[in-house]
Amino acid sequence: MSVVDKFLKYVSFDTQSDAHSSSSPSTKKQLALAEELKNELAEMGVDQAEVDPYGIVYAYLPANTEDDHYPAIGLIAHMDTASEMSGKDVRPRIVENYDGGPIRLNDQFTMNSEDFPSLTRCIGSDLIVTDGTTLLGGDDKAGIAIIMDAIERIQKSNKPHGRIFIAFTPDEEIGRGVENFDLDKFPADFAYTLDGGDIREVDYETFNAAMAHVEFKGKTIHPGDAKGRMINAAAAAVTFAGMLPQWQRPEFTEGYEGFLHLLEMEGECEHASLSYLIRDHDRQKFEQKKQILRSVQNYINELYPDCCKLEINDQYYNLKDYMYGDMTSVDLAKRALEENGIAPASKPVRGGTDGAMLTARGLITPNLGTGDGNCHGRYEFVSIKELTKMVDVVCRILEG
Repeated sequence: MSVVDKFLKYVSFDTQSDAHSSSSPSTKKQLALAEELKNELAEMGVDQAEVDPYGIVYAYLPANTEDDHYPAIGLIAHMDTASEMSGKDVRPRIVENYDGGPIRLNDQFTMNSEDFPSLTRCIGSDLIVTDGTTLLGGDDKAGIAIIMDAIERIQKSNKPHGRIFIAFTPDEEIGRGVENFDLDKFPADFAYTLDGGDIREVDYETFNAAMAHVEFKGKTIHPGDAKGRMINAAAAAVTFAGMLPQWQRPEFTEGYEGFLHLLEMEGECEHASLSYLIRDHDRQKFEQKKQILRSVQNYINELYPDCCKLEINDQYYNLKDYMYGDMTSVDLAKRALEENGIAPASKPVRGGTDGAMLTARGLITPNLGTGDGNCHGRYEFVSIKELTKMVDVVCRILEG
């Protein structure tokens, strides 16, 4: 099978994760793809392939040379798809030789480059698109297809390579992709996640990230007799949200600018709650944003004693900060791109990757593109040209 055939096969698996589940993996349906990948790896001659109790696929390909010039390299992609839209019964189609014009997905939805500028980089390429009723699953089954095709090619070519470690993880989309990742099974010198868009990009700067949950406890009194007695939790929540710096909302930020994003809210007089995403590339500014929330909490509790409870949990940290200046993996990836006629670039990721968490644990793991665009929704697409080219790039990386 070609890398395109592999991709079309993998998107037929419904692998949506579930943030409300406490199991690992969060959905059993992810295990179906995990078993398929394990079996395909075995058919390629990758004998050391397994699915662990948490649904992670691990595989190992020994070095075929005694030359210690070759580093031990890890390749990682995630199996789950996002919760924003269904990944069941995906019906992809191929748009040949995209000309830059609008792409009609169905009678209701059309995709065009004015609304989705990432399409402009794909003019002249064949595109895989959805039928407008589901997401495509390029995030991250494009990454899986690239890794699988590269491993198959490496096996057939018998070109010299060092040790290769492979992992396919569940639950990345709900922030739990590597919480059970066993680094003892993955002793690579460095690794790459293949979980991006534009294949020119080698990403190694991510946000620092935290989730804040704010609870408000009110006191319900008949409004006709409420003076000095009622505590309106919903009103306290509105006050809290209004006191935060409004210019630090995501719709006003870009590049290295962080944000405070109101993700969810609910409320009534007796009880209310707010959930925030806290993001910043700069660790000091990240901590300052958390302190802003604490200061507003203190103010609310001065108005209404014991009304406001704030819980902040860190999620991941800037990948770059834990590389400690070691650019070996980044330089190798950029060299591989250049040798395949692609001018590499790096820019700050306004999000995070599994690689951010792995890097903080000691395994430097930048992210590479896959040719996917507009992920998490009906307008998702994959450039066949970029998908195919990334197999060449990954093979070149594995050749050291």
